[in-house]
Parts: sequence; structure tokens; C-alpha cells
Amino acid sequence: MRIVAASNDMIRLSFLTALLADAGIETVMLDGHTSVLEGSAGAIPRRLAVSTDDFPRAERLLRDAGEW
Repeated sequence: MRIVAASNDMIRLSFLTALLADAGIETVMLDGHTSVLEGSAGAIPRRLAVSTDDFPRAERLLRDAGEW
């Protein structure tokens, strides 16, 4: 797995997830539960990851969308 984004902005992460899904790239959201356990939804950035094989295509897609 490779990280393609880290943010506290759930709207941005949702957008990136949809953008990648439209291209057939599966994502995994990391640190969501940790953030809640720490008591503050915004204290710990959530990370969006893709498989290592999909990473080059995801990077190119996010760069083209101005999100890299």
C-alpha cells in the first residue's frame, strides 16, 4: 500500500476516493478509527492509500486533477 493523500478534510478525502474509484482504483482509508479514539475527529489526519501496483496511475490521476 502507498499513501496518496493525508488530510483532516473529509470532503476532500471523499472526493479523492470517488475520483480514484471512477478510474477503477480501490482505496483504503487509514487512521479513521484512531482519530475517533483520540477524542477529536480532526486531531489525527486520515490517510488515503492505494495498492502499490495502482500507485503510479493514482499519482498521475491526482496530479492531472490538481490534487497532488
